[in-house]
Amino acid sequence: MGITHRTLVVSTTVVMTALVAVTGAGLHWSRSLASFRQSPKELVDEVWQVIDREYVDATFNGNDWRAVRREFLSRNYSNTEDAYKAAREMLEKLNDPYTRFMDPEQFKSMQIETSGELTGVGITITQDEKTKEITVVSPIEGSPAAEIGLMAKDVILRIDGKSTKGMDINQAVSMIRGPVNTKVRLTIQRGGQVMNFEVTRARIEIHPVRYSVRQTPQGPVGYIRLVTFSSNAAAEMRSAIRDLEKQGVQGYVLDVRSNPGGLLFASAEIARMFLQQGDIVSTVNRQGEADRLRAGRGFLTNKPMVVLIDGGSASASEILAGALQDNNRAVLIGTKTFGKGLVQSVQPVGEGSGIAVTIAKYFTPSGRDINKKGIEPDIEVKLTEQQREQLTREDIATDKDPQFMRAIAVLNERILAEQQRSAQSVQPSRALR
Repeated sequence: MGITHRTLVVSTTVVMTALVAVTGAGLHWSRSLASFRQSPKELVDEVWQVIDREYVDATFNGNDWRAVRREFLSRNYSNTEDAYKAAREMLEKLNDPYTRFMDPEQFKSMQIETSGELTGVGITITQDEKTKEITVVSPIEGSPAAEIGLMAKDVILRIDGKSTKGMDINQAVSMIRGPVNTKVRLTIQRGGQVMNFEVTRARIEIHPVRYSVRQTPQGPVGYIRLVTFSSNAAAEMRSAIRDLEKQGVQGYVLDVRSNPGGLLFASAEIARMFLQQGDIVSTVNRQGEADRLRAGRGFLTNKPMVVLIDGGSASASEILAGALQDNNRAVLIGTKTFGKGLVQSVQPVGEGSGIAVTIAKYFTPSGRDINKKGIEPDIEVKLTEQQREQLTREDIATDKDPQFMRAIAVLNERILAEQQRSAQSVQPSRALR
């Protein structure tokens, strides 16, 4: 049985700290919110039941899940805050940073993010499963965090002077986000260097797709930068490709560097625009294969293309890149991707709270499990630490961007080869004498 279209989220973290929200438009509402008043203990039990019913790991990370229920229901809870704390404590037993409880404020923030009304500093964070370090996945392009110089892989050591050691990701989110025009101080570690940033929170408008025509020796090519897989990403991508086709581009550079992911079905829709046929991704839950998404509709172009990836390309970005690579549709250029191959369902619990639960793993068309491994580029182009720091937003996709310049060179080679094949195929056959 296929997984419902509106349930699946593939992002490096459910919580987008800068956005006071999570990546996950298109939620599956299992019941009406606030339809009845719950006791704190009932909320804890409801969270337990969601995990018992849907969690991807049937061993529950080696826990006797029924014993866990007995343990938590034997406690007394005097208020909802006690229940929230217990729900988070229970989920910690799964040792899964992507399965987490959201109180009403956090859950409402997630819904705000999906509507496009965003405020914050503009970073996506995750928590390392082993070290528990709070780490930047990527800054949102054009956000205060990006403008001030925060980068993927930065480890957040302190927030407004408070150490993040022992802090869970929800605490970090609460401390980083805040009203527009207020400031937050972040102390980060980048390699062996410790740095301090003061970031002013702002209202952030995200357009997932930006595109332009670039002139090259082999003719005009389309450059498309995809920054997130939101609910409107596929529509914007479709419009961009159609416009670029009208302008006569000979090929495409698709840039998903520092794209932390988003909606599973957005990545599948975009893959279909470039793939005439073939598998895109398969999802596997604890009962076995749950769904397999294939190309076959929405196809827009078969022109040569390259895809730019890096360590901030995660989840939905990896689904798209993996599909194009496994189907021999595009050349991947850059560095290894983040390595997040899990799918979450986000749903309401209690009176206004929510839970994100890992319900499946996903695999590329060739059957690759990229979780914690990432996708290797076909052509590796690394940036030095100095190059990364010097590469400003204005320098992206210019001659100051080594990865982009390599992409243009490779794309020109592919366009030339395609032009030569086309010329040979249309040559008239010579009459026999």
